[in-house]
Amino acid sequence: MKYIFLTLLLVVNLCRAQEVDPNQRLQALGIQLGEMKAPIANYVKAVQTGKLLFLSGHIPDETEGKKTRGKLGIQLTVEEGKEAARLTTISLLSTLRYFAGDLTNVKRIVKVTGMVNADPSFTQHPAVINGCSDLLVAIFGEAGKHARAAVGMSSLPMDAAVEIEMIVELK
Repeated sequence: MKYIFLTLLLVVNLCRAQEVDPNQRLQALGIQLGEMKAPIANYVKAVQTGKLLFLSGHIPDETEGKKTRGKLGIQLTVEEGKEAARLTTISLLSTLRYFAGDLTNVKRIVKVTGMVNADPSFTQHPAVINGCSDLLVAIFGEAGKHARAAVGMSSLPMDAAVEIEMIVELK
């Protein structure tokens, strides 16, 4: 009997995982996506080849009350960097929605590359980029789990705390 109950529980959870609506998850998290912003230089925000969508590097929008500029390990803490990564992910999702038509058209997040504006002695790059990874999993469930790189940089555009790029598979 216990085995049957556990099997049923597993089936129910698998069905729920397949029914993830990223729009509902965003709403439950209190996140509203803005409009996609134009690039600040000579590049495009995304390129699609087949079912893969390659999103250009995004930096966090400057947000009142949030520290999104500066070097981790000197001006910013890990928690502030993690919040900057989360804000950057919201910007990425706005671009993703624009190119995919709707977030329900996302099959899975394939790869995230997170660059951290860091002091040479800073070593907690993965903890900072978890701000992105954690949000993607919260929104897309299993389809939000991705391959990832989290690396330090000596500087980033506009002194941003992080820059993140993403590869997404569409349905």
